[in-house]
Amino acid sequence: MTDYSNETIQFDCFRGCSIATDEATGEQDIRYRQGCCKLEVYDTLKGIAQEQFNDYYEVRFKNTRKGFYVNGSGQSIKTGDLVVVEASSGHDLGIVTLEGPVVGRQMKCKGVDPRKGDLKKIYRKARPFDIQRWQEAIAREQETMIRARVLAANLGLEMKIGDVEFQGDGTKAIFYYIADGRVDFRQLIKDFAEEFHIRVEMKQIGARQEAGLIGGLGVCGRELCCANYITEFKSITTSAARTQDLSLNPQKLAGQCGKLKCCLNYEVEAYLDAHSRIPRVSEPLDFEDGQAWLVKTDILAETLYFSYEKGSLAQIFPLKASEVREIQAMNRRGEKPATLKQEEVAAPEFITAVGDDAINRFDPEKKKRRRGRSKGRGGNNNKKKEA
Repeated sequence: MTDYSNETIQFDCFRGCSIATDEATGEQDIRYRQGCCKLEVYDTLKGIAQEQFNDYYEVRFKNTRKGFYVNGSGQSIKTGDLVVVEASSGHDLGIVTLEGPVVGRQMKCKGVDPRKGDLKKIYRKARPFDIQRWQEAIAREQETMIRARVLAANLGLEMKIGDVEFQGDGTKAIFYYIADGRVDFRQLIKDFAEEFHIRVEMKQIGARQEAGLIGGLGVCGRELCCANYITEFKSITTSAARTQDLSLNPQKLAGQCGKLKCCLNYEVEAYLDAHSRIPRVSEPLDFEDGQAWLVKTDILAETLYFSYEKGSLAQIFPLKASEVREIQAMNRRGEKPATLKQEEVAAPEFITAVGDDAINRFDPEKKKRRRGRSKGRGGNNNKKKEA
C-alpha cells in the first residue's frame, strides 16, 4: 500500500481518478478510482483471455464521454493506466477502464464493429509531461466556463453553458450548453476562439443531463439516478403517473431538473401487468341489499373496495379482482348476489405520523414524586406529638 501521510489527495469524480500531490516535491500520483462515478463497468470476464480482443480497450474521459480504442503502441496496457489517444485534432488523455473480452461485449452493445477499422488508436502510456499538461488544461475549465457564460450573455443568446471539457493537449475544448430552441452561436464560437485561443466544439445537452453532471440528492434521500447510473434518458409522460394512480401534482412529480422524475418509469410495467387483471368498473355492482360503488382500487394487491354510499369511505368492503369479474357476469345475466357485507375494513389504509414530530419526543421521562408518602409521614408525626 502507498503511504499518503505526506501527500494531499484530491478526488476528480468527473474523470474517475484520485490525485495525490507530494507536498515536498510537488509530484503528482494520479490513479484510476474504480467505482467513482456512473460510467463504472464491472468486468465479469476478468482473467479470461481471448486473442481477438487483446488490443481493444475502453477509455473514459470527463463526465459521460468514453470510447473504444485499439492499442497501436505495442506497449503492455492494463486497466487503470493513463494513456494518450488519438483525437480528431491533436491528442487526448484518458483512463483505461476495461480490457479483454468484456470490451467486445461492450462494443456489441454500443453497435461498434471493430472489423470496419474505424477505431482510433492508443499512442502510448501517458508520460509525466503529458499528465502535467493535462492537469493544467483541467485547471482552466472552471474559469473558462464562467467567462464563456459572460460572452454568451453579452450576445443575448438564450442558452446556458453547463460545462467545459478541455482536451488532454489543451488545444481544444468542448462547451456543453443547454437551450430550449435553436441557437445561432457562430459569432460566439469566434469570440471563444479569440478569447481562449483554442479550437471550439459546441455540444447541446438536456436538462436531465445537466442534473446528472451537477449531481445531488433526491427526495428519497439517495443520490440522483441521473448522476448515479442513468446514461440514456427515456421520455417520461404523465400517463406513467396515471397508471400508478399518483396525484398529478407538478411539485411532487418533477425532479431537480424541472422535468418529470425518471423513477416514474421504474414500476410502470408492473402496474400495467396488474391493470390487465383488474376489470373495468364503470357502473355500480347490484346486490340484493342495494348497489355498491367503487371508491378505491389497490392496483398491486388487485383488490377493489366498494361502498353502499357513493363516494363515501365510511364503510368499505374489499373484493378481489376475480370476484368482481364474477359479480359483473352475474349482473349481466340478471342475477344478484345476496350482500357485500362480508368483511369491513378501515379506510384509508395508511399509518398516521401525527405526534412523531413533537419537539419533546427525545426528552427523558421525568420521574413523578410520590407525595402520598411524605404526607403520610407528616401525618404520623403530628399524631405522635398530639399523643
